[in-house]
Formats: sequence, structure tokens, C-alpha cells
Amino acid sequence: MKNLFTLLICILVSVSYAQTNDQKMTVAFNGDNLTQWQVPDDNIWWSIEGESLWAKSDEAKIGSILWTKKTYTDFVIQLDFKFGEGTIDSGIFMRGDDPTSPQIQIGESGSLKRDMTGSPYVMKMGYPVEGEGVKELLKLESWNTIKTIAIGTTYTVWLNGKKVSTYTHEGAKLMGPIGLQLHPGRDMSIQFRKILIGEL
Repeated sequence: MKNLFTLLICILVSVSYAQTNDQKMTVAFNGDNLTQWQVPDDNIWWSIEGESLWAKSDEAKIGSILWTKKTYTDFVIQLDFKFGEGTIDSGIFMRGDDPTSPQIQIGESGSLKRDMTGSPYVMKMGYPVEGEGVKELLKLESWNTIKTIAIGTTYTVWLNGKKVSTYTHEGAKLMGPIGLQLHPGRDMSIQFRKILIGEL
């Protein structure tokens, strides 16, 4: 029964991935403004430069999360990212910052002290699975494309067109906003562009 359930999830994810190649994705960042995002009060972290969304640490290294105004259930998000300066520790929050909601890592894990891009992180659990083949796929000095699909409690991640991880987290929150992270305690910068979101 467990094997059958796993097979069904894999089929659903494969079908959904194929559908995202054809369906119309909504532009969540157009290189011009942040009207679809909840910009923090007294914002000193997020800026638009050269059609890219920049996240840069402040002197106190407080960190910040940029949340979508809209909440999502099943969805796909795709974006380009490029590492800047410092120790890059970022990620995509999937349906809010609830402890049960996985975050998809971009950059170095603060706890593991190594790159964990494409791996899901769950609070109090760490990284239940690690992205495969990321070292060969990740471009440290140029743009990368990451795509993540959330269907129910299953999360699947592609990096530069290759699937790197799939994880099912029973009890995960099933609705919430999407967030981009600038990790606290880091001196870093990272760029994002071509942010697309599609509801499934």
C-alpha cells in the first residue's frame, strides 16, 4: 500500500510538472515593482536594481522575509537566483513560516556549514533529504533556475532543469504565503529575477 501511494504521488508530480510547462504562470516579480509582495516596514533589505530583486544584509544582520500578499495551496514557483557576496543562506518558504512548513534551501546551511541548495528544511528536523547532483548543477557565479512544486504535503524541486529532491512531510500546513528569505546573522547578498507562480 505504501509503495502504491508513493507511485501515485510520483505520477501526480510528473503530470503537474508537465502541466506547468504549458499552463500560464503568473508573473510575481516583473523587474519593476513589488506590488504583489508585503514589503517590510522600514525596509532596508529589499531593493530593485537593474530589473533584479536584491536581498542585502543590514549592518545588524537582522535578516528579513519577503512574503507574497496572496496565499496558496497547491502551486508551483519558479525563479532565477544568483549568489552575491558573503555566506549565502537563503530559501523559499512554502506556505508560511509555520514550523510544519518546509523551506527549500538556497545556499549554505548555517547548521551543516555546506551548500544545501534544493534541499527541504523543516524546523526542529533539519534536512530530511538532501538534493542530489546539486554540486554539478549549481552555477556559483551566474544565474540558476529553481522550480518547486507543492502538492498536498509533497514537495519536489528542480535545479536548472533537473529534479534534485522530493519530500513528503505529513502534517505540513496546506495553505499560506510564499516567502523569500534573507537569513539573519549573515553578511550576504543574493539576486532574484523572473519569479513566476502558478496555482495547480
